[in-house]
Amino acid sequence: MLALCKTLKFSLVLSFFLSFGALGFSQTSIDDIHVASRENAPSLKGVAAADLEGSGIHVIHTDSRLVLVPVSVTDPMERFVTGLNRDNFEVFEGAKPQRIQHFYSEDTPVSLGIILDVSGSMSDKLERVRDAVNQLCEVSNPQDEYFMITFADEPRLAVDFTTNPDELRKELAFIQPKGRTSLLDAIRLGLRQVKKAKYGRRALLIISDGGDNHSRYGEREIKGLAKESDVMMYSIGIFDRYVPTPEELRGPSLLSDISDPTGGRAFTVDNPNVMPSIARHIGMELRTQYVLAYRPPDTPQKSTWRKIRVRLRLPRKLPFLRAHAKTGYYASTDPEPPTSLEAERNTRR
Repeated sequence: MLALCKTLKFSLVLSFFLSFGALGFSQTSIDDIHVASRENAPSLKGVAAADLEGSGIHVIHTDSRLVLVPVSVTDPMERFVTGLNRDNFEVFEGAKPQRIQHFYSEDTPVSLGIILDVSGSMSDKLERVRDAVNQLCEVSNPQDEYFMITFADEPRLAVDFTTNPDELRKELAFIQPKGRTSLLDAIRLGLRQVKKAKYGRRALLIISDGGDNHSRYGEREIKGLAKESDVMMYSIGIFDRYVPTPEELRGPSLLSDISDPTGGRAFTVDNPNVMPSIARHIGMELRTQYVLAYRPPDTPQKSTWRKIRVRLRLPRKLPFLRAHAKTGYYASTDPEPPTSLEAERNTRR
């Protein structure tokens, strides 16, 4: 225990320099959960080695007999904690504890989609959005790939998959905000686009200053798609203190309802100047996650939502640390997905 305390003390000091201290924003509950895997992982039953080598993760459903759970651990100032091991975690499906069979803590690449509001109300916030994207890319894994969807009256794929952040910066330089806010349609397009990703470890970041007022698709459908996607969804909502419309009043809870169940988180701010710090924080979180792997207790008769929870096992001196993970996953009876990352690449061609 003494050795663990020393290790964590060093990790917390290091994270202070890598992070940015306390953030000036409010956010949703910190008891969330994720699902992913790591580079150089050993060959596992039901999972081809090619799925893990260099890919970050390959999404595995229940019929592949393995559930992968990425977890972030933070202190009260939202600084990330490294140096933990398998014995410091417990994972539950429902009320039943599960045996953690594999544990990873390597930094592996991610496929990240940025879903950006470019409606008319974003005109005075765009400079801070550019800074936020720069900060996100600055702390990301050099092998990460990105795409960007912009939305106003309707969404469009502005930048297809690229490993060059300069392509995002070029697009941002020429954006002219105008029109209304088709947020839900943009999220749906983002979830479709991310299926073509190179890496199995996938995330979306939504940046918007208002609730939806111009989408064809409804909240219930998009929330369902997000929960089924195995994609971590983060959001930064910039909302005025004095809300002029019902849609904007609904905005923070809408983003939270979409983000939280997926293992990502929703950040709500009323000052655009803090967006770059939040984006940097999200980039660091994607690089400092632990991954727990367990086999589910049974195969369902039909697609069902399985609740999962991660709990920390720590010395008494460290009760203030918290685990962030998603709240569950869909156990599916569908046929197994492709067992080779090469199959995913062929789908993209």
